[in-house]
Amino acid sequence: MAQRPLPLLTLANEFFWTSGADGRLRIQECTSCASLVHPPAPVCRYCGGREMGVRAVSGYATLVGFTLNERFGVPGLPPPYVVGRVAVEEDPRVRLTTNIIDHDPGDLRLGMRTEVVFQQEGDVWLPLFRPTADQPAPAAMPPDDPEPEQVASFVRPMAAREKFEDKVAITGVGASRIGRRLMLSPMELTLQACEQAVADAGLTLADIDGLSTYPGAVSMGGIGEGGLTHVEAALGLRPTWHNGGLETFGPAGSVIAAMLAVAGGLATHVLCYRTVWEATFSQLVKEGRTTQEMGRLDGYTSPFGATSAAPSLAINAQRHFHRYGTTKEALGWIALNQRANAATNPEAIYRDPMTMDDYLNARPITTPFGLYDCDVPCDASTAVVVSARHRAVDLPRPPILVEAVGTQIIERVEWDQTTSTHEPQVLGQAAHLWSRTDLRPGDVDIAELYDGFTFNCLSWIEALGFCGIGEAGDFLQGGKNIARDGVLPLNTHGGQLSHGRTHGMGLLREAIIQLRGEGGERQVPDARTAVVSSGGLTPSGVLLLRTDS
Repeated sequence: MAQRPLPLLTLANEFFWTSGADGRLRIQECTSCASLVHPPAPVCRYCGGREMGVRAVSGYATLVGFTLNERFGVPGLPPPYVVGRVAVEEDPRVRLTTNIIDHDPGDLRLGMRTEVVFQQEGDVWLPLFRPTADQPAPAAMPPDDPEPEQVASFVRPMAAREKFEDKVAITGVGASRIGRRLMLSPMELTLQACEQAVADAGLTLADIDGLSTYPGAVSMGGIGEGGLTHVEAALGLRPTWHNGGLETFGPAGSVIAAMLAVAGGLATHVLCYRTVWEATFSQLVKEGRTTQEMGRLDGYTSPFGATSAAPSLAINAQRHFHRYGTTKEALGWIALNQRANAATNPEAIYRDPMTMDDYLNARPITTPFGLYDCDVPCDASTAVVVSARHRAVDLPRPPILVEAVGTQIIERVEWDQTTSTHEPQVLGQAAHLWSRTDLRPGDVDIAELYDGFTFNCLSWIEALGFCGIGEAGDFLQGGKNIARDGVLPLNTHGGQLSHGRTHGMGLLREAIIQLRGEGGERQVPDARTAVVSSGGLTPSGVLLLRTDS
């Protein structure tokens, strides 16, 4: 029988994963302030103490989030199963990802009291939880630190009066073919996009003195081309600056990094690119022509079948519903809007009309998400050129200027310890954006907001102030506000939900097309400012772009 993905035992975490041998749940404790600290760390995040110990706790916890995963399982854990999030009774700031067992998923309620049940898998004792036999009144949900309305108070003031954004411009944009299972190599897609972006900027490859990409040379199951060194070798460039990595300002973080390099004088024209080939990769796995191995992981969510963003975001969506009264239909209006916009875009993968009934009756994935809440895996590459602003005036196309960026991390970065009612790493970056400009949400003409799932988009809408926190349900009602002729035209090319999962960079490309007035049938009249968000969950970024007119 297949074994579920097990954690990698380390000096830091072995006590946690093996403590169930005697039936006791153990959490790291700061001996200076008695706070529980999870995941384990050599320093207390609350008091700065470095004398860390381990405390055996009662094993009781409050259910603060859950999702019924009905579609995608992991080895040893076939669906359906419940991924839960519980807050430890002794210190509700500590939340554990787990599986909720021995209970009908339809009867689960937030605030239920649960108790730990250990399941041995080899040398690991997995802490699973079940509702207690005697249920008190549902407990209140523990607050986030900070609460959504408090995030802006943590924004740091500008470090300098001079803005680096004023020194840069976006001068070129390109894209490869996009489709499902194109069966092309990721390098071929990358070169198509890069060569098109350079030509679009009116440059030659000899002019390019910088390269920047995400996620770099990291094996991530078809969401990368293999790193910048392969592209440099293929094109024969000699960059004075280069950048590639996963822990940056979201999937389009390579562009913000390039802006900093250009503003600092390290390069003049930086080619930034993002390649995905998930659809072809999946097909090759099915045919046995490549493998996607899942070994032991150093993490606290994978052993419970939470191996992607889907269950984490689904849990947060459920908490948003619970706290603010948001309904699934609110997410549906986002999906319908993207599909309507895709109908005007010949590149889009999904263009057929969709109704609210279609959306609500779609195949369930992980509650509350159904099929149309999820983006479309595809093959595509997108590239842009970031140039020094003073050099952009000599190029054939009007430059797209950068008004401000938002990058500050305020919320905790661990998926299950952080913001519970929105997509994490959205509230802080959005608040930071508005601290770097005099423009306000009402000045934005179009919004291209990350929509790996519908809930990503809803979170950015609230975080950026297009409506109040908790008010997206009313703002999205009927879909009129986010239509191309609404107050906030949203994801005008169809977004990742219908155009295809270009992982953030496709949204940036669409913003540039709209600001240039080149959107054709989907063009928003007189678009002069655009906000573009990139990612979430991991450190993300958001850009405010404008024309020079």
